Amino acid sequence: MGEQSQVVIIGGGPVGMALAVNLALRGISCAVIERHLEPQRIPKGQNLLQRSMEHFWFWGIADELRAARVMPREFPMSGLVSYASLTSEYWYAPPQRELLNPYYYLENERLPQYLMEAVLRRKAASLSNLETRFGWSAEAVEQDGEGVRVAVDREADGARDVLEADYAVGCDGSNSLVRDQIGITRSGTAFDQPMVLTVFRSRALNEALNERFPPLSTYRVMHQDLKGYWQFFGRVDEDEGWFFHAPVPPKTTRENFDFHGLMEKIAGFKFACEFEHVGFWDLHVAVADTYKVGRVFIAGDAAHSHPPYGGYGLNNGLEDAVNLGWKLAAKLKGWGGDALLRSYGEERHPIFRETGDDFIAARIEGDRDFFDRHNPDRDLAEFEQAWKTHAGAAAPRILNYEPHYEGSSIVAGPPGARCSAHGEHSFTARTGHHLPPQPLSSNGNVYEALSQDFTLLAFDADDATLSAFEQESAQRNVPLKIVRDTYGDGREAYESKLILVRPDQYVAWCGDEEPEDVAALMDKVIGS
Repeated sequence: MGEQSQVVIIGGGPVGMALAVNLALRGISCAVIERHLEPQRIPKGQNLLQRSMEHFWFWGIADELRAARVMPREFPMSGLVSYASLTSEYWYAPPQRELLNPYYYLENERLPQYLMEAVLRRKAASLSNLETRFGWSAEAVEQDGEGVRVAVDREADGARDVLEADYAVGCDGSNSLVRDQIGITRSGTAFDQPMVLTVFRSRALNEALNERFPPLSTYRVMHQDLKGYWQFFGRVDEDEGWFFHAPVPPKTTRENFDFHGLMEKIAGFKFACEFEHVGFWDLHVAVADTYKVGRVFIAGDAAHSHPPYGGYGLNNGLEDAVNLGWKLAAKLKGWGGDALLRSYGEERHPIFRETGDDFIAARIEGDRDFFDRHNPDRDLAEFEQAWKTHAGAAAPRILNYEPHYEGSSIVAGPPGARCSAHGEHSFTARTGHHLPPQPLSSNGNVYEALSQDFTLLAFDADDATLSAFEQESAQRNVPLKIVRDTYGDGREAYESKLILVRPDQYVAWCGDEEPEDVAALMDKVIGS
């Protein structure tokens, strides 16, 4: 038998390694099973949103992650949308994720996923309570009321082992063995459209685009014939590294299709290139119907998979790891209740259901409808006016994607609220929402004072109120840090003098006065 761990994680990609690091830093022993010896050098998942960068900061590796980036720090991360080809006169480069920077502690980042995975692997190697088994694969997952058992084997020599733990988490991708073995089904939108991913090098493409456009990271081309599907170029580096996604006909193979010709058609000009990779994927949005069965959970692509549109996949996977991580740690340390573990799916499932339906599938369908209705060959003046409207819708769509947990059973949200991907960014502290940053009078930031457990921000609060929180937390062995400061110098933007912040930086409760029943509030937020 392998060594006993508290948590076994099947899949050591970015989500699995993030969960392992998160748990290990919280004092939880875990083992990671990953069949690949090294991260796969395919430049997917490049767009790390501001929220993901906050996670890396709390794990102590944000600076190392930024140092791993390929493109210069000042290089823009935004992109453009063009009609028909990249030589069209109809294109726009709207403000994008940078619009959200003020609402988060750190700015967003862009680098190939394999470089991010390397940073996580190095961090994992430094943690003594984290065991990694690279080159091993899971073969079976079993559970009972006492724990889980994961049968594994090593491809190199056929060695076999069984790992035991209190809980297991499947982070093993869209074709998840764990999900299948615990009987979780999926539903969603299937577009029945094969897609190609090419990775290539072309200094000529770089020079041509730099001559025509300001520096940008992505170049998307839309057209009536695409039925709303995307075809786009993305930079891997500043000079000649690129990737490319596009729909292709059914039964396309590496041998029977001219991918170079397709890329030149979309670019609108000829350019030399050298291919490094050609692969295929199916365009679909699929979300697991539940994220937990007994002692086994799923996260990342095992729970939700979709096209690489909008940066939603990797970043949502990292958010799964953070949401589940603190709850597992709380349960294993004895102060978190069973309702805390149930709340993982309760909070995360509706977020990605709406992300997939409303921000990915609906956007494909909306683009299909737009180009069906507006065609420059039919009515040029009408198309030009509609194109301006299309451009103007880009920024609001980004601002309106604000996942929150207002309806969660473990926050003191408003009556009738629900967990949703729809919202609006604000500097106001709102129950169930991400806490925005604000300066402290010590010249630091609120985020620098937050605990990795619960934190009570107390602005001009009286001692009796704080004592009530301290006593109720101590009775439940809930780690609570109190941060006192004045209600001014920007902190009044929170519009609350008391803010109870969860370990994942979401607001569990807020108000100006002590709640009527502090004991009941503490029971609620720890799932007691």
